[in-house]
Amino acid sequence: MITTEKKNAVIGEHRTHDTDTGSPEIQVAILTERIQYLTNHLNKNKKDFSTRRGLLKMVGRRRRLLNYLMKNDLQRYRSIIEKLGLRK
Repeated sequence: MITTEKKNAVIGEHRTHDTDTGSPEIQVAILTERIQYLTNHLNKNKKDFSTRRGLLKMVGRRRRLLNYLMKNDLQRYRSIIEKLGLRK
């Protein structure tokens, strides 16, 4: 699970203004942190299928948020992709 301190650090790093806590960039960044944690967990626990399903749902949610950003603001999409290192 992502700790409150780590979540606040991610929000602080990706916010667009002082009171921003729910912009698509922040949501994608938080989901990315959670996805990385669960990926590490599943490497150790290969038979944890309920966690695998949750991970796939998170990946889908992140993909939908990225599609929304790409459709509405291509510059913001490119910056978040570069910041998080999602595309290779």
